[in-house]
Amino acid sequence: MTRKEFGGEVWKYEDMPTKASHRQAFALGVIAVGIGIFVGELTSNFHSAWKSPVDTLGNWIISVIPHSVESIAITLFSTHDKGFLVASILIAALLLGGIAGDLLLRSKREIAFAIIGLETTFGVITVIARPHAGITAIAPSLISGLATSLVLYFALGRAKEEQPQVISPSELKSRRQVLKYAGGAGALGGLMLLSGQSVKTHSLNVIKRLAIKLPKATHPLPDLPTDPASSIRGLSTLITPNNEFYQIDIAINAPIFDVEAWTLTINGLVKNPITLTYADLLKRPLFELDDTMSCVSNPVGGPLVGNVRWLGCRLDDLIREAGPLSSSDQILSSSSDGFSAGFPLDLLDGRDAMIAVGMNGQPLPIKHGFPARVIVPGLYGYVSATKWLTNIELTRFDIKQGFWISRGWSQLGPIKMESRIDYPQDGAHVPVGTFRFAGVAWAPLAGIASVQLAIDGLWKNATLGPSLSGTTWRQWWFDWDTTAGKHVVEVRAISVSGEVQTKQLADVAPNGASGWHTIHISV
Repeated sequence: MTRKEFGGEVWKYEDMPTKASHRQAFALGVIAVGIGIFVGELTSNFHSAWKSPVDTLGNWIISVIPHSVESIAITLFSTHDKGFLVASILIAALLLGGIAGDLLLRSKREIAFAIIGLETTFGVITVIARPHAGITAIAPSLISGLATSLVLYFALGRAKEEQPQVISPSELKSRRQVLKYAGGAGALGGLMLLSGQSVKTHSLNVIKRLAIKLPKATHPLPDLPTDPASSIRGLSTLITPNNEFYQIDIAINAPIFDVEAWTLTINGLVKNPITLTYADLLKRPLFELDDTMSCVSNPVGGPLVGNVRWLGCRLDDLIREAGPLSSSDQILSSSSDGFSAGFPLDLLDGRDAMIAVGMNGQPLPIKHGFPARVIVPGLYGYVSATKWLTNIELTRFDIKQGFWISRGWSQLGPIKMESRIDYPQDGAHVPVGTFRFAGVAWAPLAGIASVQLAIDGLWKNATLGPSLSGTTWRQWWFDWDTTAGKHVVEVRAISVSGEVQTKQLADVAPNGASGWHTIHISV
């Protein structure tokens, strides 16, 4: 029998690892990590303090990622940036599992299991780094790593004593079949556990939200006027539907609360710390607020802006009851996902800041902050609009900073006056005849007085839609008798106070984009 020295061992040629066996080992390593991730995700549902290992790692990456990288991700992926991050985490983890599987086939067990150990250790560290994480919160990450290691060990690691350096292709195929059945049984058991615990818990909390009937506002706003968007092509609606309102946050997945156990604490530099339940909030006098919110990451002409009718209680009343000390100058709100946002105490100046519990006549949707969130008209969300609110602290700017401030964003975040062309889109081909442009403009807190459209540099006033308040956008439209050729179209707004929207282009960082929205069309 022909024999050959290979890696310090004597091999038969027919027992040499083949390309096929290497592919199978790599695939089994990927499967092992996939099972480990699945088990970790299941485990995270068995205790309210335990979090998904993938979510925790994703949230940690978001918390440490450089501002330049974060800006690129938002530019490239917009509201899908977190989905891309999760996909990247999963791909990296699975690839490392495949490498570990191949190393096991090569009899490099120490290196293979070291890779899995490092993955697990890294997951544990990111859990510990999470605010208010108890020691038991590491359980899902540890169990995920253990499950991966066990699958690898039984699938690839137990070579015969007489040939510890190799697994024959036939044996590998046999183990693969065993793993297939074991994986199927494990998946079935996991799904049963998930349906018995996770679905039970999460569904119950979702059902509790659906069962909530919000009280009516003490002083409700007038009914909304007829929406011009119903008859004008491409125009944004006067009120943005909940399912179309932009979603920007640092949470990989929105937390789901048991509303009966949820509390909001107001503490810090105050005379009278306050703890409120959800029922306590609903018993307070509630008011309605029409407000346009814009994300600081919204580029000129971008989609990260929307107009909503909110329902909530007055934030200034709550702060007054807590009795802020004279040394405090910042209201810092924080959420269960580690996000925080702070704005000056003196901005409680009658602008109707609120703790919101309702959005367009419904309890806050889970992805938009249920059970409660902060709304401060005129401020970008990164300094004010904390979702899944759990704590409000009176503090000082020289003591603490909000989540994004330490990452290079401006400490103050007033929303800039902007206008947008909704229809047509840049590069559109427009038919000959009368054509109608449409869009929206906003200037919190002053309100919009007029919108002007320029076609090839000639400015003309557009027709304005209804004005709900100074805190909301106004719709606009403009009819144009077309002329053949290519044209440049620009839009600008003028506020009630007489300020003209600046032409000066500015990036979204560090305090919001500016400039005239410009498109190019051809007739």
